[in-house]
Parts: sequence; structure tokens; C-alpha cells
Amino acid sequence: MHIGGVFVFDGPPPDFADLLDHVRGRLHLVPRYRQKLATPPLETGRPLWVDDPNFNLEYHVRHAALPSPGTEQQLFQLVGRVASQQLDRSKPLWECWLVEGLEDDRFALIFKTHHSLVDGVSGVDLATVLFDLSPTPEPPPTELEPWRPQPEPSPVELILAGMRGALTTTAEIVARALAAATRPATSLGLVRDATEGLGEIVWAGLNPAPETPLNVEIGPYRRFVVVRQELREYKQVKDARGWTVNDVVLAVVSGALARWLQSRGVRTEGLEMRALVPVSVRTQDDRGALGNRLTAMRAPLPVYIRDPIARLRFVRQAMDGLKESKQAVGAATLAAVNNLAPPTILAQASRLNFSTRLFNLLVTNIPGPQMPLYVLGRELRELFPIAFLPRSHALAVAIMSYNGGIDYGLLGDYDALPDIDVIAEGLDASLQELLAAARGKPLRSVPRRQRSSTPTNGGPTPLIPPGRPRAKRGPAADMRAKRARGSRPQRKRPGSGEE
Repeated sequence: MHIGGVFVFDGPPPDFADLLDHVRGRLHLVPRYRQKLATPPLETGRPLWVDDPNFNLEYHVRHAALPSPGTEQQLFQLVGRVASQQLDRSKPLWECWLVEGLEDDRFALIFKTHHSLVDGVSGVDLATVLFDLSPTPEPPPTELEPWRPQPEPSPVELILAGMRGALTTTAEIVARALAAATRPATSLGLVRDATEGLGEIVWAGLNPAPETPLNVEIGPYRRFVVVRQELREYKQVKDARGWTVNDVVLAVVSGALARWLQSRGVRTEGLEMRALVPVSVRTQDDRGALGNRLTAMRAPLPVYIRDPIARLRFVRQAMDGLKESKQAVGAATLAAVNNLAPPTILAQASRLNFSTRLFNLLVTNIPGPQMPLYVLGRELRELFPIAFLPRSHALAVAIMSYNGGIDYGLLGDYDALPDIDVIAEGLDASLQELLAAARGKPLRSVPRRQRSSTPTNGGPTPLIPPGRPRAKRGPAADMRAKRARGSRPQRKRPGSGEE
């Protein structure tokens, strides 16, 4: 359950020692990055964050180089290998890789952090720890004292800490109960909303997600491919009918999955897949704080709808229904109740939340900064997010916008998704269908987008032509008509001076 991102920069890579000093000079802003988990004996309490007395920055910040010619395909193959490796639970749960040798005078940083340490929304805030808003970074502070870890607690101290946590939680419950007694009308309304929300979540759980080729036993190895798109195109589609960017994202994912299922010979008539969509319950006071403040809602993906506008309209109505329902309130209630559960109950609840019965894949959309960021004077050009694969889920789709672009990171099981590139190409084709429909153009005029990504078998990546009618053609004929993909030109960023 580690998440992360691939950050591609212009210019020559910094010296590794300079990067270490840069990270070391800002670690005081994120103290948990020097902490590890400590579990009380016999699970008498929840795991606690404690200082790691053996913290070694050189273990967490790593140095690698791509072999010549240093293509993006090689970079994303490396990302797949990094994502395949579990984090060592006996150490702070994060890694950062400096990758040199990327073609066109570029380099990359790969970040990997366990989900228990930070969620996606908090991660956007924490990016400011290492990133700057100008090419000239602020000088490191000179008045910082050397970091001295607190002694590791003994087993007895861990048990006592767990007891103190239980007492603190009990005191909070009593305080909330007393506060509720002073506002009976408001409290009754909140209880009613929470009860209705929990009921809706239970009802959703009693209606399992359909069986699809995505929900199979998976192994430890991963594939990673990316899709580059433009945020302005999503805004063009959303502005045409007053939708939201997230509605367009889910409709695009639905269209891509429909194409992939058809390429595998799976009938999509009447098939409605379900996506697990993380929802932040982080308050304004929580922004910038470490830890997990996410719960999840289950959104429909109508892969059976062929018309792109009808598909988007369905997604919008369904998402409006979820927003108007009490499911979000119920999800926030469950997140709060988690604070009261003992470790064994909490572990079972977590497994239930990621049960294959409830959803087919993870789809997470994170809004990022819309201005250029820098590390040691190098401009960040592209940002590709990395999600994680729950058990029996072969695909996770992560989306993040940055400085005018919106980029997809597709993480797939290595054995279950050898054709993950078909999904990637479907994302481009699905967006172009929506753009053509929003502009009132016939779908047959939609051009194919070009993109560079990880090949399936070391050769040119096949794709399904998006602009041809599919009614008179079967999946096998479509697969035979795939064309070799060309290299996609680098995205032009606002203010870059490119014409």
C-alpha cells in the first residue's frame, strides 16, 4: 500500500550529494519521515510512531541511472520494479530515487511512501517541503540543531502508551457526548444523517461489483504506463454542459475500460463496473498534517454505454446522487469510528473496505499545483502519480493535474495485464470522442493521440483506432487493425515560450 509519483525534470541532474543535503535540510519540516512503526506486544494497542535511532538518509534516498539510450520506456520499467518492492516495515516508510540518464537532457525523481504515512491530498501539501516556487531555492536554515532521536520505548512503555491512547479516546467520547447533550436538535440531525449514510454504505456492500478480468489473483510484480493529456481539454468538455472535471475523468476511464474489455472479447452489454474513489475527509485545520485522512466512495463506470455524451451524463447523474446521498457522511463516520476500534477489528475492517466484492479498480484524481515547481533550480516538467493494487485487483488508475497538464499513471499487475497499453490508448481515444461530441463534430473525425509509454513486449505498442465505427466490427478485427504508435511530442507548458 505504498503510493508515490514519477517527477520528470528538465536539465542535467543535480549532484547526488547536493540532493542529500537538500533533503536533509528540510526533513525537520516532516518529522515523521524519521519515524518508524512500533507495535505493542500481543497487539494490546495500535502501532505507534517512534523515532528511528538508526535513521540513515542514504538508505532512503537512492541513486540510479538508466542504460543508454535512456528512453522513457526504460524509466517506466524501472518505476514498475520500484513499485513491485515492499517497503521495509522496520524503517521509516518512504524512498526517493534520483534517476539519471533520461534522454533529451532530463532526469527523474521517483517517490514512494506508504499510505499510512500520507494520503494523496496531504502529499500535495508536503511537496512544498522539497519543491520551490522559483528556480532560486531558499538557502537552508543555519540555526537548526542536529537531530537527536528519542529513545525507543520498551514493551512496557508501548503497552502504557496504548492504554493512554484508549483513555484519551474515551475522554473524547465523553466530551462529545456532553457537547451533544447541550445541542439536542443539532445532535439528532447529525445522528440521523450518519445512520442513513451507514445504511447506504451497507446497501452498497450488499450489491457486489461485477466479475471482470481485472479481478483475479495478482502477483508481486507491476507494470507502469502513463498517458499525457491537457487540463484545458477536460475543461472544454465540462464547460459544454456544466459538468465537473472529475465527471469527465470517470467517463474517460469508463470509455477506455469498455474498449479494453471488447478487445478481450468480453461482452459489455448491461455491464456497469464500479470504481473505488478516495474521498478526503481532511478538514482545513488538517491541511499539511501527516497521516491518512481518506475514506472511499464507490462510483459507477457504465462501460455498456457506447455514446460518449450519454456515458458522461450517466456518470454525472450518478455522482450527483452520491453527493446528495448520505454516503459521504457515513464514510466520514466510519473514519471517525476507526479511531475507537482495536487493532484486530480495524485490520478486518480494512480488508473489508478493499474487498473485491465492492469494486473493480481504484480510480483516484488529485488536483495538483497549476504553477511550475523546481528542485535545486531544475524545473519540474511532468508528474505521473502511482497508486497501489489491493488484493485481487489488477489495475489502479491515478490522475494528477500539474501546470496545465493532466497525467495518468496506470499501475497494473505484470502477469494479469500484459495489454495495459490498450487501456492507455483507450484513455486518449475516449477523451477525443468527448471533445468531438462537445464541439459538435462527428466522431469519425477524431484523430488519434500519440503518446510515449512502456511497451508491452519491448516493441511498438499496439492500439485500437479510436475514430472508426465499431458497430460492424468485432474485437478480433479491431485488434488486427491496430497501428504502431509514434512518439508523442513533449507537452507545451504555459509560459514556456514555445510556439
